[in-house]
Amino acid sequence: MMETNVTDTFFDALVIGAGFSGLYQLHRLRDDLGLSTLVIEKGSGVGGTWFWNRYPGARCDSESQGYAYFFSRELHEKWQWTERYPAHTEIRKYLNYVADSLNLKKDIMFDTKVSACRFFDDDKIWQVRIEDGRVFYAKWLISAVGCLSAANVPEIPGLASFKGDCYHTGKWPKEGVDFSGVRVGQIGTGSTGIQVASEIAKTCKHLTVFQRTANYSIPARNTVWDNTYADWVRNHYEELKALVRSTPNGHPFRISGNLAMEVSEEERNDMFEAAWAKGGLRFRGVFSDLLTSEKSNEAAANFIKSKIRQKVTDPDKAEILSDIDHPYAAKRPPIDTNYFETFNRENVSLVNLKADPIKEIIPGGISLKSGDVRDLDVIIFATGFDAMTGPLLSLDIEGSCLSLKEYWAEGPRNYLGLAIPGFPNLFTITGPGSPSVLSNMPVSIEQHVDWITDCIKYCVSGGYMRIEAEEHAAQNWTEHVRSTAEATLLAKVKHSWYLGANIPGKPRVFTPYAGGLVTYRKICNSIVRDGYKGFLLDQKTTQGPKMTFDFEAPNVTNLGV
Repeated sequence: MMETNVTDTFFDALVIGAGFSGLYQLHRLRDDLGLSTLVIEKGSGVGGTWFWNRYPGARCDSESQGYAYFFSRELHEKWQWTERYPAHTEIRKYLNYVADSLNLKKDIMFDTKVSACRFFDDDKIWQVRIEDGRVFYAKWLISAVGCLSAANVPEIPGLASFKGDCYHTGKWPKEGVDFSGVRVGQIGTGSTGIQVASEIAKTCKHLTVFQRTANYSIPARNTVWDNTYADWVRNHYEELKALVRSTPNGHPFRISGNLAMEVSEEERNDMFEAAWAKGGLRFRGVFSDLLTSEKSNEAAANFIKSKIRQKVTDPDKAEILSDIDHPYAAKRPPIDTNYFETFNRENVSLVNLKADPIKEIIPGGISLKSGDVRDLDVIIFATGFDAMTGPLLSLDIEGSCLSLKEYWAEGPRNYLGLAIPGFPNLFTITGPGSPSVLSNMPVSIEQHVDWITDCIKYCVSGGYMRIEAEEHAAQNWTEHVRSTAEATLLAKVKHSWYLGANIPGKPRVFTPYAGGLVTYRKICNSIVRDGYKGFLLDQKTTQGPKMTFDFEAPNVTNLGV
């Protein structure tokens, strides 16, 4: 465990989380603004979501030449990825490389969990309490806890009675798990479940996949980079930087301008085949209207379903796996390595929970409603996260007048995904209402951190002690986020974690901004040009009582992950 000698109690800024967001925010505040800054991290090392997600098969679904920081040419040119889609181990290695290169770890307090955050109006200061009783204070508080860090374990009757081992993919043991000779049950077939299943099946005695919702998946076509391509990436820093910052989803490739229904069926299938052969999220970019046209989406969906039926030899399994009830990419679109082929193995079985739901977990396995019992030694929950809002609510944040839990009782409401009315001097990196999970995250993160840093610099240089989003600005932004999503097929899905549908009792609000990074960046920049329109500075409003978002119609057709 790395120790940080923290003797001060008061800081200019406190940052919670040491992943992509927290590391860059620390660098900008400490090294560029000269502010005393402390990062508080509950893990024993840097990495954020990649510190905890160590399950077999865990790897990025953004291509590595774009899954990186672009604020420093030197950092870029001294690092080389080894694969098209880096595994969790290499991503942690990269983040440690960045942290060591910038000497960041000396200002990160590891193995430290925040228990509560309180804002004191009179002093205009944040108090952050730690689980062990320590207390820190700062003028600025920045949440860098990420969107996917609050693991969700469903409340299944009898779970406590299970005699075997249980694991959640988002809290995987650092030492790993040996599945040799073990009967494994996997619950969940989202992006994570699709990654983990094919790896566990290679070593376990038997794997039973419990599928509630069938899912699309595109072959990743992962490959080891040769030196020629690695050198090309290293030597094209400016080109790659400009590319990821100019695409709607922040990925390092352009989206086709073709419309699926404006080409012949033969040509359309040829284009799908070419995209399928290329693999990964580039399949999303073969046509620009896959998330705005039901007919175009149906064509893509039928193509993928036909591929599933070709891959899976058992017709019963093939039917269950291809019985998909939502538009392609209206949920997070997974990519895989031999996921569907895994069901051709003799040691892999599939349970259709729509036809036969789980009744309860028993000491020796899982009992289904039909009376069928599956004997298990291990249960893996690939059941995702309390996404977007869960990590923030877990901090027990209390603002000027009420808690964040109370303010968000009917769903998240904030301004630009960056600031929340009633919570002065608090910023949220990739919070609800930002492009975040619909984009290549490091690109969104850099934009957010740069915006927050410039805002704090503006306040410090102008002598402002307090900045806060206005209520009507947050209301209008929340409505803009909703209406933008409803212009796409994303809003057609009722059982998506984008809506919080995976968490019982959670308000059903579409949380990420679907307008794309380019449009979002323009909006954020215009807010700054207008003197931080929609914000209160030291109790004085910077604009009138009404604000609208009358920008060009956002490009909602080319979303990311």
